Amino acid sequence: MNLYIETDSNENPINHPAFEDNLIQAFGSIPDHWEIFTRVERPTPSVYQVLASPNSTYQKINGVWTDVWQLRDMTDAEKSAKQQAVKDAWNSEPRPNLTAWTFDEATCSYQPPIPMPTDGKNYFWDGTTNTWQVRPPYPTDGKKYKLDRPTATWVEVTS
Repeated sequence: MNLYIETDSNENPINHPAFEDNLIQAFGSIPDHWEIFTRVERPTPSVYQVLASPNSTYQKINGVWTDVWQLRDMTDAEKSAKQQAVKDAWNSEPRPNLTAWTFDEATCSYQPPIPMPTDGKNYFWDGTTNTWQVRPPYPTDGKKYKLDRPTATWVEVTS
């Protein structure tokens, strides 16, 4: 579905893009002062970037109007605050046997001492042995279960 944006006499964009079908319904054709527009999705900032604005600007690039998003690097204070928030959240949750995990500044996350296997199986971290254990399939009998980590088995939850 094509988009168009209205422009004024100085070729500045007016309002927001409209669908081609809507313009044809309203005007019978695409008016001369409407130009093709290409939508660009909001980018996902990297771990230490933020959007400079929650909204894009409309700019003409190579003859086509488009969304332009501005990313900026976090300030040192923002970076430190983000890292502290992750550490505080980690420390506020009960995390049995994850003491071997360390904070990785590059990813702003906690990492295990051994990477999780990537063989397609489901794993959980066993902090008593500091290894990854294959998570057994969840029972399909309709009952509620919790994982007993030391034995790597599902134990029925009873009220």
